[in-house]
Amino acid sequence: MKLALIGSGRIILDALYALKAVDSVEVKALYVREHSLDKGIEIAKDHNIPQDMVFTDYEALLDNADIDAVYIGLVNSAHYEYSKIALEHGKNVIVEKPFTDNYSKAKDLYNLAKEKELMIFEAVTILHTEVFSKLKESLLKIGSIRIVNANYSQYSSAYDSYLEGSIPHAFDKAHLGGCMRDINIYNLHYTIALFGMPKKANYIANRGFNGIDTSGVLVLSYESFICVLTGAKDSDSECFFSIQGEKGTLRIDGKPNVASNLKIKVIDDKKGTQRDKAGASVRAAVETEFIPKDKHHRMCDEFKAFALMIDSKDYEKADYFMKETLDVMMVIDMIKDDL
Repeated sequence: MKLALIGSGRIILDALYALKAVDSVEVKALYVREHSLDKGIEIAKDHNIPQDMVFTDYEALLDNADIDAVYIGLVNSAHYEYSKIALEHGKNVIVEKPFTDNYSKAKDLYNLAKEKELMIFEAVTILHTEVFSKLKESLLKIGSIRIVNANYSQYSSAYDSYLEGSIPHAFDKAHLGGCMRDINIYNLHYTIALFGMPKKANYIANRGFNGIDTSGVLVLSYESFICVLTGAKDSDSECFFSIQGEKGTLRIDGKPNVASNLKIKVIDDKKGTQRDKAGASVRAAVETEFIPKDKHHRMCDEFKAFALMIDSKDYEKADYFMKETLDVMMVIDMIKDDL
């Protein structure tokens, strides 16, 4: 896959580092805004991108660069516009989360990609990891699901500035900032990818001075279980993603966007019960842990997956991921009045 990177922020630098370990992707060009041209030239020097392939005119890049796809790492509010322009110019699109601001715009991009026989992806790292595959495989082991509980809380590097009265993009509604779209969206992707659409969705948020959600809890109601998904940019916590079933539990420790392990605890009916430290009678269980091999960077797996789908023209698999994104956007629509 021949790729152009769109943007010059930290996520673009992360992508460039990750792509050093992905042989199936060639970085051919870079787009930056006019005011970031000097930064773009430095990035190009550091990563062997030809200087004449650094563009400040987006359509010029799309018309002249030898690329199959773009990776859009711009501010959230620019995702829809830049994705649509790329599709109209016949390029496949990988766009950072959140995909866009509502279901209607997401469906518009999906329909345009289908019409043009192109692919468009939301760059959600976790869906392409070994841990997520193992999580899906292990669901049947723990019986009927009863509770899903997750927490992705990370004190934002922009929060101190926000407290002083400025409004950085991460805390600006006009730029699709806020905790739900930036942090808790990972917990939502896990849940939708595993269980599909909920019956109901409710979002309860702590709000800053401009009304933005600085932290919050998303409650999803399914036919026979409940999901409680917590996210915060105004405070820290131990992070995890946990599924409780009648016959055991599945748990990912640490930030959900990394997916560094999976703990599997399955009740062993043959061993009966035993006493815990509090003296309560608890069911005996077998505990195992799956730890994947170390990766060069958490974004490597997704870029390998995108390149394979684009290079092999696997539209069926691409469609699967896009429909998962559409379901996530539908949930965002369900709670839009609380964002």
